[in-house]
Amino acid sequence: MAENSEQKYIKMTETPVSKLIISLGIPTTISMLITNIYNMADSYFVSQVSLSAGGATSIVFGIMSILQAFGFMFGHGGGSNISRLLGSRNSDRANKYASFSFFAALLSGTLIMCFGLMFLRPLMRLLGSTDTILPYAMDYGRWILIAAPVMTSSCVLNNILRYEGKASLAMIGLTTGGILNIILDPIFIFTFNMGIAGAGLATALSQFISFGILGSVFLLGKTESKISLRYLSADFKILLDIIVTGLPSLARQGLNSVSTMVLNTSAKPFGDAAIAAMGYVGRTSSLIFSVGLGIGQGFQPVSAFNYGAKKYSRVKKGTVFTLGFGTAFIGLIAIVCFCLAPNIIGIFRNEAEVIEIGATALRVQCAALLVFPISVVATMLFQSIGKSAPALILSCLQSGLVFIPLCTVLPRFIGVLGIEISQPIAYFVSALASLPMMLLFLKKLPSENEAKNENM
Repeated sequence: MAENSEQKYIKMTETPVSKLIISLGIPTTISMLITNIYNMADSYFVSQVSLSAGGATSIVFGIMSILQAFGFMFGHGGGSNISRLLGSRNSDRANKYASFSFFAALLSGTLIMCFGLMFLRPLMRLLGSTDTILPYAMDYGRWILIAAPVMTSSCVLNNILRYEGKASLAMIGLTTGGILNIILDPIFIFTFNMGIAGAGLATALSQFISFGILGSVFLLGKTESKISLRYLSADFKILLDIIVTGLPSLARQGLNSVSTMVLNTSAKPFGDAAIAAMGYVGRTSSLIFSVGLGIGQGFQPVSAFNYGAKKYSRVKKGTVFTLGFGTAFIGLIAIVCFCLAPNIIGIFRNEAEVIEIGATALRVQCAALLVFPISVVATMLFQSIGKSAPALILSCLQSGLVFIPLCTVLPRFIGVLGIEISQPIAYFVSALASLPMMLLFLKKLPSENEAKNENM
Protein backbone atom coordinates (compact mmCIF):
# COMPACT_ATOMS: atom_id res chain seq x y z
CA MET A 1 0.00 0.00 0.00
CA ALA A 2 2.91 2.36 0.74
CA GLU A 3 4.28 1.81 -2.73
CA ASN A 4 0.81 2.25 -4.22
CA SER A 5 0.35 5.54 -2.35
CA GLU A 6 3.73 6.81 -3.60
CA GLN A 7 2.86 5.89 -7.17
CA LYS A 8 -0.45 7.67 -6.80
CA TYR A 9 1.30 10.79 -5.47
CA ILE A 10 3.70 10.86 -8.41
CA LYS A 11 0.87 10.34 -10.90
CA MET A 12 -1.26 13.13 -9.45
CA THR A 13 1.54 15.68 -9.09
CA GLU A 14 3.75 14.99 -12.12
CA THR A 15 1.52 13.80 -14.99
CA PRO A 16 0.81 16.68 -17.44
CA VAL A 17 -2.32 18.40 -16.18
CA SER A 18 -4.40 18.22 -19.37
CA LYS A 19 -3.59 14.55 -19.85
CA LEU A 20 -4.39 13.76 -16.21
CA ILE A 21 -7.72 15.63 -16.25
CA ILE A 22 -8.81 13.89 -19.45
CA SER A 23 -7.75 10.45 -18.18
CA LEU A 24 -9.74 10.96 -14.97
CA GLY A 25 -12.60 12.78 -16.69
CA ILE A 26 -13.39 10.30 -19.47
CA PRO A 27 -14.63 7.53 -17.12
CA THR A 28 -16.71 10.09 -15.22
CA THR A 29 -18.09 11.46 -18.49
CA ILE A 30 -19.17 7.96 -19.47
CA SER A 31 -20.74 7.44 -16.04
CA MET A 32 -22.63 10.74 -16.22
CA LEU A 33 -23.67 10.05 -19.80
CA ILE A 34 -25.09 6.62 -18.95
CA THR A 35 -26.82 8.01 -15.86
CA ASN A 36 -28.49 10.75 -17.88
CA ILE A 37 -29.36 8.37 -20.70
CA TYR A 38 -31.21 6.08 -18.30
CA ASN A 39 -32.97 9.11 -16.81
CA MET A 40 -34.05 10.02 -20.32
CA ALA A 41 -35.00 6.39 -20.96
CA ASP A 42 -37.27 6.53 -17.92
CA SER A 43 -38.89 9.67 -19.30
CA TYR A 44 -39.22 8.16 -22.77
CA PHE A 45 -40.75 4.83 -21.73
CA VAL A 46 -43.02 6.40 -19.11
CA SER A 47 -44.19 9.04 -21.59
CA GLN A 48 -45.53 6.20 -23.74
CA VAL A 49 -48.00 5.36 -20.96
CA SER A 50 -49.68 8.79 -21.00
CA LEU A 51 -48.98 12.51 -20.92
CA SER A 52 -49.74 12.65 -17.17
CA ALA A 53 -47.38 9.74 -16.53
CA GLY A 54 -44.68 11.63 -18.41
CA GLY A 55 -45.30 14.62 -16.16
CA ALA A 56 -44.83 12.38 -13.11
CA THR A 57 -41.15 11.89 -13.95
CA SER A 58 -40.70 15.66 -13.67
CA ILE A 59 -42.38 15.62 -10.26
CA VAL A 60 -40.33 12.74 -8.86
CA PHE A 61 -37.15 14.35 -10.16
CA GLY A 62 -37.55 16.67 -7.16
CA ILE A 63 -37.12 13.68 -4.81
CA MET A 64 -34.02 12.56 -6.68
CA SER A 65 -32.60 16.07 -6.30
CA ILE A 66 -33.16 15.90 -2.53
CA LEU A 67 -31.38 12.55 -2.32
CA GLN A 68 -28.54 13.81 -4.49
CA ALA A 69 -28.30 16.92 -2.33
CA PHE A 70 -27.40 14.87 0.74
CA GLY A 71 -25.40 12.30 -1.21
CA PHE A 72 -23.26 14.91 -2.91
CA MET A 73 -22.86 16.94 0.27
CA PHE A 74 -21.28 14.00 2.07
CA GLY A 75 -19.62 12.71 -1.12
CA HIS A 76 -17.98 15.95 -2.23
CA GLY A 77 -17.34 17.03 1.36
CA GLY A 78 -15.64 13.75 2.19
CA GLY A 79 -13.93 13.32 -1.19
CA SER A 80 -12.41 16.80 -1.27
CA ASN A 81 -10.95 16.41 2.22
CA ILE A 82 -9.72 12.88 1.45
CA SER A 83 -7.96 13.99 -1.72
CA ARG A 84 -6.21 16.88 0.04
CA LEU A 85 -5.22 14.59 2.93
CA LEU A 86 -3.76 12.05 0.50
CA GLY A 87 -1.96 14.92 -1.25
CA SER A 88 -0.39 15.84 2.09
CA ARG A 89 0.23 12.10 2.76
CA ASN A 90 -2.11 11.70 5.74
CA SER A 91 -3.92 8.44 4.88
CA ASP A 92 -4.97 7.59 8.46
CA ARG A 93 -7.12 10.69 8.77
CA ALA A 94 -8.48 10.09 5.25
CA ASN A 95 -9.97 6.79 6.54
CA LYS A 96 -11.93 8.70 9.18
CA TYR A 97 -13.32 11.14 6.63
CA ALA A 98 -14.35 8.27 4.34
CA SER A 99 -16.16 6.44 7.13
CA PHE A 100 -17.91 9.51 8.54
CA SER A 101 -19.15 10.60 5.11
CA PHE A 102 -20.42 7.13 4.15
CA PHE A 103 -22.38 6.39 7.31
CA ALA A 104 -23.78 9.93 7.49
CA ALA A 105 -25.09 9.58 3.93
CA LEU A 106 -26.57 6.16 4.69
CA LEU A 107 -28.37 7.56 7.73
CA SER A 108 -29.72 10.59 5.87
CA GLY A 109 -31.03 8.41 3.03
CA THR A 110 -32.77 6.12 5.51
CA LEU A 111 -34.48 9.05 7.23
CA ILE A 112 -35.65 10.49 3.90
CA MET A 113 -37.03 7.07 2.94
CA CYS A 114 -39.00 6.69 6.17
CA PHE A 115 -40.50 10.17 6.21
CA GLY A 116 -41.10 10.17 2.45
CA LEU A 117 -43.07 6.91 2.52
CA MET A 118 -45.06 8.07 5.55
CA PHE A 119 -46.10 11.31 3.85
CA LEU A 120 -46.02 10.24 0.21
CA ARG A 121 -49.22 11.92 -0.98
CA PRO A 122 -48.57 15.38 0.54
CA LEU A 123 -44.95 15.16 -0.64
CA MET A 124 -46.07 14.62 -4.24
CA ARG A 125 -48.47 17.56 -3.88
CA LEU A 126 -45.65 19.71 -2.53
CA LEU A 127 -43.48 18.79 -5.50
CA GLY A 128 -46.13 20.15 -7.87
CA SER A 129 -48.41 17.23 -8.80
CA THR A 130 -51.71 18.01 -10.46
CA ASP A 131 -54.74 15.80 -9.75
CA THR A 132 -54.12 13.84 -12.94
CA ILE A 133 -50.37 13.40 -12.34
CA LEU A 134 -50.65 12.53 -8.61
CA PRO A 135 -51.39 8.76 -8.84
CA TYR A 136 -48.56 8.24 -11.33
CA ALA A 137 -46.14 10.28 -9.22
CA MET A 138 -46.98 8.24 -6.11
CA ASP A 139 -46.46 4.92 -7.92
CA TYR A 140 -43.11 6.07 -9.29
CA GLY A 141 -41.90 7.96 -6.21
CA ARG A 142 -42.57 5.05 -3.83
CA TRP A 143 -39.83 2.96 -5.44
CA ILE A 144 -37.38 5.86 -5.59
CA LEU A 145 -37.82 6.39 -1.84
CA ILE A 146 -37.25 2.69 -1.14
CA ALA A 147 -33.87 3.02 -2.86
CA ALA A 148 -33.04 6.28 -1.03
CA PRO A 149 -30.42 4.88 1.42
CA VAL A 150 -28.34 3.28 -1.34
CA MET A 151 -28.72 6.31 -3.62
CA THR A 152 -27.23 8.69 -1.03
CA SER A 153 -24.46 6.34 0.09
CA SER A 154 -23.57 5.42 -3.51
CA CYS A 155 -22.89 9.11 -4.14
CA VAL A 156 -20.27 8.97 -1.37
CA LEU A 157 -18.62 5.81 -2.68
CA ASN A 158 -18.55 7.21 -6.20
CA ASN A 159 -17.03 10.53 -5.16
CA ILE A 160 -14.38 8.98 -2.91
CA LEU A 161 -13.24 6.86 -5.84
CA ARG A 162 -13.17 9.91 -8.12
CA TYR A 163 -11.24 12.06 -5.66
CA GLU A 164 -8.73 9.23 -5.19
CA GLY A 165 -8.17 9.24 -8.95
CA LYS A 166 -9.98 5.92 -9.48
CA ALA A 167 -12.75 7.18 -11.75
CA SER A 168 -12.65 4.00 -13.86
CA LEU A 169 -13.76 1.88 -10.90
CA ALA A 170 -16.56 4.33 -10.15
CA MET A 171 -17.61 4.16 -13.79
CA ILE A 172 -18.10 0.39 -13.66
CA GLY A 173 -20.61 0.62 -10.82
CA LEU A 174 -22.61 3.51 -12.24
CA THR A 175 -22.73 2.34 -15.85
CA THR A 176 -23.70 -1.22 -14.93
CA GLY A 177 -26.68 0.07 -12.95
CA GLY A 178 -27.63 2.51 -15.70
CA ILE A 179 -27.54 -0.08 -18.47
CA LEU A 180 -29.56 -2.48 -16.32
CA ASN A 181 -32.17 0.24 -15.79
CA ILE A 182 -32.52 0.84 -19.52
CA ILE A 183 -33.01 -2.90 -20.12
CA LEU A 184 -35.51 -3.39 -17.30
CA ASP A 185 -37.66 -0.32 -18.06
CA PRO A 186 -39.59 -1.71 -21.07
CA ILE A 187 -39.75 -5.19 -19.51
CA PHE A 188 -41.40 -4.01 -16.30
CA ILE A 189 -43.51 -1.24 -17.87
CA PHE A 190 -44.90 -3.10 -20.89
CA THR A 191 -44.12 -6.83 -20.70
CA PHE A 192 -45.15 -7.17 -17.04
CA ASN A 193 -47.77 -4.45 -17.50
CA MET A 194 -46.62 -2.58 -14.37
CA GLY A 195 -46.91 0.88 -15.93
CA ILE A 196 -45.00 3.70 -14.28
CA ALA A 197 -44.43 1.59 -11.14
CA GLY A 198 -42.29 -0.66 -13.34
CA ALA A 199 -40.03 2.27 -14.20
CA GLY A 200 -39.66 3.02 -10.49
CA LEU A 201 -38.83 -0.61 -9.71
CA ALA A 202 -36.25 -0.72 -12.52
CA THR A 203 -34.58 2.41 -11.15
CA ALA A 204 -34.56 1.06 -7.59
CA LEU A 205 -33.03 -2.29 -8.63
CA SER A 206 -30.35 -0.56 -10.71
CA GLN A 207 -29.42 1.62 -7.74
CA PHE A 208 -28.99 -1.42 -5.47
CA ILE A 209 -26.81 -3.11 -8.10
CA SER A 210 -24.64 0.01 -8.46
CA PHE A 211 -24.28 0.25 -4.70
CA GLY A 212 -23.17 -3.38 -4.51
CA ILE A 213 -20.52 -2.94 -7.19
CA LEU A 214 -19.17 0.32 -5.73
CA GLY A 215 -19.12 -1.16 -2.24
CA SER A 216 -17.21 -4.24 -3.42
CA VAL A 217 -14.32 -2.00 -4.56
CA PHE A 218 -13.85 -0.90 -0.94
CA LEU A 219 -14.39 -4.38 0.51
CA LEU A 220 -11.73 -5.80 -1.82
CA GLY A 221 -9.18 -3.22 -0.62
CA LYS A 222 -8.72 -1.46 -3.95
CA THR A 223 -8.86 2.02 -2.38
CA GLU A 224 -6.38 4.01 -0.31
CA SER A 225 -9.04 5.22 2.12
CA LYS A 226 -11.01 2.63 4.11
CA ILE A 227 -14.59 2.61 5.36
CA SER A 228 -15.31 0.94 8.70
CA LEU A 229 -17.26 1.58 11.89
CA ARG A 230 -13.99 1.44 13.82
CA TYR A 231 -12.91 4.74 12.25
CA LEU A 232 -15.93 6.53 13.74
CA SER A 233 -15.35 8.48 16.92
CA ALA A 234 -16.58 11.49 18.87
CA ASP A 235 -14.38 13.73 16.72
CA PHE A 236 -17.26 15.78 15.33
CA LYS A 237 -14.81 18.22 13.74
CA ILE A 238 -14.47 15.67 10.96
CA LEU A 239 -18.21 15.62 10.36
CA LEU A 240 -18.28 19.41 10.49
CA ASP A 241 -15.45 19.62 7.92
CA ILE A 242 -17.35 17.26 5.64
CA ILE A 243 -20.59 19.22 5.94
CA VAL A 244 -18.94 22.63 5.50
CA THR A 245 -16.96 21.48 2.45
CA GLY A 246 -19.99 19.70 1.00
CA LEU A 247 -22.44 22.49 1.79
CA PRO A 248 -22.21 23.98 -1.73
CA SER A 249 -23.35 20.61 -3.11
CA LEU A 250 -26.23 20.47 -0.63
CA ALA A 251 -27.21 24.01 -1.58
CA ARG A 252 -26.87 23.28 -5.29
CA GLN A 253 -28.89 20.07 -5.29
CA GLY A 254 -31.30 21.29 -2.62
CA LEU A 255 -32.03 24.44 -4.60
CA ASN A 256 -32.39 22.24 -7.71
CA SER A 257 -35.11 20.36 -5.85
CA VAL A 258 -36.82 23.59 -4.76
CA SER A 259 -36.42 24.91 -8.31
CA THR A 260 -38.13 21.81 -9.66
CA MET A 261 -41.03 22.36 -7.27
CA VAL A 262 -41.29 26.03 -8.28
CA LEU A 263 -41.02 25.13 -11.96
CA ASN A 264 -43.79 22.54 -11.73
CA THR A 265 -45.99 24.85 -9.65
CA SER A 266 -45.49 27.74 -12.09
CA ALA A 267 -46.24 25.41 -15.01
CA LYS A 268 -49.46 24.09 -13.44
CA PRO A 269 -51.72 26.82 -14.88
CA PHE A 270 -50.49 25.89 -18.36
CA GLY A 271 -51.42 22.20 -17.95
CA ASP A 272 -49.71 18.81 -17.93
CA ALA A 273 -48.16 19.56 -21.33
CA ALA A 274 -46.08 22.40 -19.88
CA ILE A 275 -44.92 20.31 -16.89
CA ALA A 276 -43.98 17.40 -19.16
CA ALA A 277 -42.24 19.64 -21.74
CA MET A 278 -40.07 21.40 -19.16
CA GLY A 279 -39.18 18.01 -17.68
CA TYR A 280 -37.98 16.82 -21.09
CA VAL A 281 -35.93 20.00 -21.49
CA GLY A 282 -34.36 19.39 -18.08
CA ARG A 283 -33.43 15.82 -18.99
CA THR A 284 -31.90 16.93 -22.30
CA SER A 285 -29.94 19.75 -20.66
CA SER A 286 -28.58 17.33 -18.07
CA LEU A 287 -27.39 15.07 -20.87
CA ILE A 288 -25.58 18.00 -22.51
CA PHE A 289 -23.94 18.89 -19.19
CA SER A 290 -22.77 15.31 -18.68
CA VAL A 291 -21.09 15.15 -22.07
CA GLY A 292 -19.62 18.64 -22.03
CA LEU A 293 -18.51 18.98 -18.42
CA GLY A 294 -17.79 15.37 -17.51
CA ILE A 295 -14.14 16.17 -18.14
CA GLY A 296 -14.50 18.80 -15.45
CA GLN A 297 -15.16 16.02 -12.98
CA GLY A 298 -11.59 14.91 -13.66
CA PHE A 299 -10.47 18.41 -12.69
CA GLN A 300 -11.80 18.13 -9.12
CA PRO A 301 -9.40 15.44 -7.82
CA VAL A 302 -6.51 17.06 -9.70
CA SER A 303 -7.13 20.48 -8.15
CA ALA A 304 -7.78 19.07 -4.65
CA PHE A 305 -4.75 16.75 -4.62
CA ASN A 306 -2.34 19.33 -6.01
CA TYR A 307 -3.65 22.05 -3.74
CA GLY A 308 -2.98 19.73 -0.79
CA ALA A 309 0.49 19.03 -2.21
CA LYS A 310 1.05 22.82 -2.68
CA LYS A 311 1.48 22.41 -6.46
CA TYR A 312 -0.38 25.65 -7.18
CA SER A 313 0.75 26.10 -10.78
CA ARG A 314 -0.97 22.81 -11.62
CA VAL A 315 -4.18 24.09 -10.04
CA LYS A 316 -4.02 27.16 -12.31
CA LYS A 317 -3.27 25.14 -15.43
CA GLY A 318 -6.07 22.71 -14.63
CA THR A 319 -8.60 25.50 -14.19
CA VAL A 320 -7.73 27.16 -17.51
CA PHE A 321 -7.74 23.87 -19.41
CA THR A 322 -11.08 22.71 -17.96
CA LEU A 323 -12.78 26.03 -18.65
CA GLY A 324 -11.55 26.16 -22.25
CA PHE A 325 -12.34 22.53 -23.01
CA GLY A 326 -15.78 22.67 -21.39
CA THR A 327 -16.80 25.87 -23.18
CA ALA A 328 -15.71 24.60 -26.61
CA PHE A 329 -17.30 21.18 -26.22
CA ILE A 330 -20.57 22.36 -24.73
CA GLY A 331 -20.79 25.12 -27.36
CA LEU A 332 -20.58 22.55 -30.15
CA ILE A 333 -23.24 20.33 -28.60
CA ALA A 334 -25.48 23.32 -27.86
CA ILE A 335 -25.45 24.38 -31.52
CA VAL A 336 -26.57 20.91 -32.61
CA CYS A 337 -29.34 20.75 -30.00
CA PHE A 338 -30.50 24.27 -30.90
CA CYS A 339 -31.02 23.22 -34.50
CA LEU A 340 -32.72 19.93 -33.63
CA ALA A 341 -34.77 21.15 -30.64
CA PRO A 342 -38.26 20.23 -32.00
CA ASN A 343 -37.04 16.79 -33.05
CA ILE A 344 -35.46 16.14 -29.62
CA ILE A 345 -38.63 17.06 -27.71
CA GLY A 346 -40.69 15.07 -30.20
CA ILE A 347 -38.84 11.91 -29.21
CA PHE A 348 -40.68 11.96 -25.89
CA ARG A 349 -44.17 13.16 -26.96
CA ASN A 350 -45.46 14.33 -30.33
CA GLU A 351 -48.27 16.63 -29.13
CA ALA A 352 -47.94 20.04 -30.79
CA GLU A 353 -48.23 21.92 -27.48
CA VAL A 354 -45.48 19.87 -25.83
CA ILE A 355 -43.14 20.35 -28.78
CA GLU A 356 -43.85 24.09 -29.02
CA ILE A 357 -43.14 24.76 -25.33
CA GLY A 358 -40.22 22.35 -25.10
CA ALA A 359 -38.45 23.41 -28.30
CA THR A 360 -38.51 27.11 -27.36
CA ALA A 361 -37.25 26.39 -23.85
CA LEU A 362 -34.48 24.11 -25.13
CA ARG A 363 -33.26 26.66 -27.67
CA VAL A 364 -33.05 29.44 -25.09
CA GLN A 365 -31.28 27.00 -22.76
CA CYS A 366 -28.75 26.12 -25.45
CA ALA A 367 -27.85 29.79 -25.92
CA ALA A 368 -27.19 30.13 -22.19
CA LEU A 369 -25.04 27.00 -22.11
CA LEU A 370 -22.20 28.94 -23.74
CA VAL A 371 -21.52 30.69 -20.40
CA PHE A 372 -22.58 27.84 -18.11
CA PRO A 373 -19.06 26.32 -17.80
CA ILE A 374 -17.75 29.50 -16.14
CA SER A 375 -19.84 29.13 -13.00
CA VAL A 376 -19.48 25.35 -12.90
CA VAL A 377 -15.67 25.35 -13.13
CA ALA A 378 -15.44 28.14 -10.56
CA THR A 379 -17.63 26.19 -8.14
CA MET A 380 -15.65 22.99 -8.76
CA LEU A 381 -12.40 24.83 -8.07
CA PHE A 382 -13.47 26.46 -4.80
CA GLN A 383 -15.15 23.34 -3.43
CA SER A 384 -12.28 21.02 -4.34
CA ILE A 385 -9.70 23.11 -2.49
CA GLY A 386 -11.91 23.65 0.56
CA LYS A 387 -12.96 27.27 -0.07
CA SER A 388 -16.54 26.66 0.98
CA ALA A 389 -17.82 30.25 1.22
CA PRO A 390 -17.32 31.27 -2.45
CA ALA A 391 -18.35 27.78 -3.59
CA LEU A 392 -21.57 28.09 -1.60
CA ILE A 393 -22.37 31.53 -3.00
CA LEU A 394 -21.79 30.46 -6.59
CA SER A 395 -23.73 27.19 -6.12
CA CYS A 396 -26.73 29.11 -4.83
CA LEU A 397 -26.60 31.58 -7.72
CA GLN A 398 -26.24 28.79 -10.26
CA SER A 399 -28.94 26.51 -8.88
CA GLY A 400 -31.86 28.60 -7.75
CA LEU A 401 -31.18 31.89 -6.00
CA VAL A 402 -31.85 33.74 -9.25
CA PHE A 403 -34.06 31.17 -10.97
CA ILE A 404 -36.66 30.76 -8.21
CA PRO A 405 -37.81 34.41 -8.04
CA LEU A 406 -37.68 34.72 -11.83
CA CYS A 407 -39.74 31.57 -12.39
CA THR A 408 -42.24 32.71 -9.76
CA VAL A 409 -42.73 36.24 -11.12
CA LEU A 410 -42.12 36.18 -14.89
CA PRO A 411 -44.95 33.75 -15.84
CA ARG A 412 -47.46 36.12 -14.27
CA PHE A 413 -46.51 38.79 -16.80
CA ILE A 414 -45.37 36.95 -19.94
CA GLY A 415 -46.98 33.54 -19.51
CA VAL A 416 -45.18 30.33 -20.37
CA LEU A 417 -42.28 32.30 -21.89
CA GLY A 418 -41.38 33.33 -18.35
CA ILE A 419 -40.86 29.67 -17.45
CA GLU A 420 -38.81 29.05 -20.57
CA ILE A 421 -36.32 31.90 -20.04
CA SER A 422 -35.88 31.88 -16.24
CA GLN A 423 -33.09 29.30 -16.08
CA PRO A 424 -31.05 30.75 -18.97
CA ILE A 425 -31.13 34.19 -17.34
CA ALA A 426 -29.94 32.61 -14.09
CA TYR A 427 -26.99 31.02 -15.93
CA PHE A 428 -25.88 34.40 -17.29
CA VAL A 429 -26.10 36.07 -13.87
CA SER A 430 -24.14 33.24 -12.26
CA ALA A 431 -21.40 33.45 -14.91
CA LEU A 432 -21.06 37.21 -14.42
CA ALA A 433 -20.52 36.69 -10.69
CA SER A 434 -18.23 33.66 -11.04
CA LEU A 435 -15.63 34.94 -13.52
CA PRO A 436 -14.10 37.78 -11.45
CA MET A 437 -14.09 35.66 -8.26
CA MET A 438 -12.24 32.84 -10.01
CA LEU A 439 -9.71 35.11 -11.76
CA LEU A 440 -8.93 37.00 -8.55
CA PHE A 441 -8.31 33.76 -6.64
CA LEU A 442 -6.04 32.31 -9.33
CA LYS A 443 -4.06 35.57 -9.43
CA LYS A 444 -3.46 35.38 -5.67
CA LEU A 445 -2.23 31.77 -5.66
CA PRO A 446 1.45 31.65 -4.63
CA SER A 447 4.11 29.97 -6.71
CA GLU A 448 5.66 26.67 -5.57
CA ASN A 449 8.81 28.51 -4.46
CA GLU A 450 6.77 30.90 -2.31
CA ALA A 451 4.91 27.93 -0.80
CA LYS A 452 8.21 26.22 0.04
CA ASN A 453 9.55 29.36 1.67
CA GLU A 454 6.41 29.63 3.81
CA ASN A 455 7.01 26.10 5.15
CA MET A 456 10.68 26.66 5.97
